[in-house]
Amino acid sequence: MKTSSIIRSVALGALLAAGAIAAPANAQETIYFSNNAYRTGPFSGSGIPIGDGMRDYISMINERDGGVNGVKIIYEECETGYDTKKSIECYEQVKSKTIVYSPWSTGATLAAIPRAHVDKLPILSMAYGLSASADGTNFPWVFIPPLTYWDGASVMVKHMANELGGMDKLKGKKLGLIHLDAPFGKEPIPVLESLAKKYGFELKLYPVAAADMQNQGSLWLSIRRDRPDFLYNQGWGAMNPTAVKEAIKNNFPINKLVGVWWAGGDDDARAGGAEAKGYRSLNFNAAGQNFPVIQDILKHVVEKGKSTTPKEKVGENLYNRGVYNSMLVVEAIRTAQKLTGKKVITPEDMRRGLENLNVDEARLKEIGMAGFASPVKVSCTDHSGHHKAYVAEWDGTKWTQKGDWIEPMKDEVRPLIEANAKDYVEKAGNWPKRTEPCEKSS
Repeated sequence: MKTSSIIRSVALGALLAAGAIAAPANAQETIYFSNNAYRTGPFSGSGIPIGDGMRDYISMINERDGGVNGVKIIYEECETGYDTKKSIECYEQVKSKTIVYSPWSTGATLAAIPRAHVDKLPILSMAYGLSASADGTNFPWVFIPPLTYWDGASVMVKHMANELGGMDKLKGKKLGLIHLDAPFGKEPIPVLESLAKKYGFELKLYPVAAADMQNQGSLWLSIRRDRPDFLYNQGWGAMNPTAVKEAIKNNFPINKLVGVWWAGGDDDARAGGAEAKGYRSLNFNAAGQNFPVIQDILKHVVEKGKSTTPKEKVGENLYNRGVYNSMLVVEAIRTAQKLTGKKVITPEDMRRGLENLNVDEARLKEIGMAGFASPVKVSCTDHSGHHKAYVAEWDGTKWTQKGDWIEPMKDEVRPLIEANAKDYVEKAGNWPKRTEPCEKSS
């Protein structure tokens, strides 16, 4: 990790210790929210901006509004280094006091799912984790808005088809998947295999071991040999800037390399220098500071010295992704308060809030996020919503939107989700049947 990142991590620890996100004296008037973080290790380049955005949005809600309906949020991070074992240690440490578990890795999500159903602690794995957990009937305690990795894979195929001139033009083409050789990286494979069979394109897999994230030379020799028409990068951390640099080095058309939304960090693209112009990534939030919500973070948090985030980093793509994640948490708290009539909610209440989450266009405007993201809605049976994504393009200095929002192939994805959810439950043995009632928020 860069020295500046280490300094920021140390500063953050001091800031939290000093009570930067402090609770009022009366502990009964607070809500506790713990977030897994990785400000150290090979994934810190992605983990730091995400964590910064999450923390600063919560701080802004506390500073500007006095919390959610007058109840402040105590926000803490548990450092995992993106290690699943450490993530579960964090889960065990906070499960008795946090209202929601925020795993921040697919491996940690998979390990926590069986525990959460016993402990009755909701999991929020925002656009990551187990795609099949979008089935709320079998996974009442897991939430994966606004879309799953399977949705993302289908959006990538639609983007590829759009570039080629139609779905019928996919036949005979070749799509390569560069992916971290871990649960996260393997998630899109089932959908891509299914779509390849249906539309007649060839799928080539290029796994990257965690130890080789910054040493992809031999992998790119295989890519040069296979000559795929498009590459989809299911990467994270140090893997992403390396992939961008290797694409340029090997003369692969940079606009044919498209990352999953986690491969769209500003530093991922910057790594390629001027030649990275045209690199693309799926996205579901906007980048930049030109939104009221970001201006309020600058005003109430950053400019008051209550953040360790450099002002110029506020508004970068992954920072805004963290803001979006905390917005989901806050809006679910608000929904739970409305449903229960309580200000200080429990994890069971939070589960209800997440399941009835409905952030429409009007609400996005109210919270300063008009144009920042598309509406998101979760239901009893659908814990994702399978919402739209768009293709972002690096213009050399910043991320811009390339084309319209793209609907996932829900008709293709949803049956696979339900079948795999059923398979998960059968293999788990003694999986608890849903007893939580379905309801609608008033």
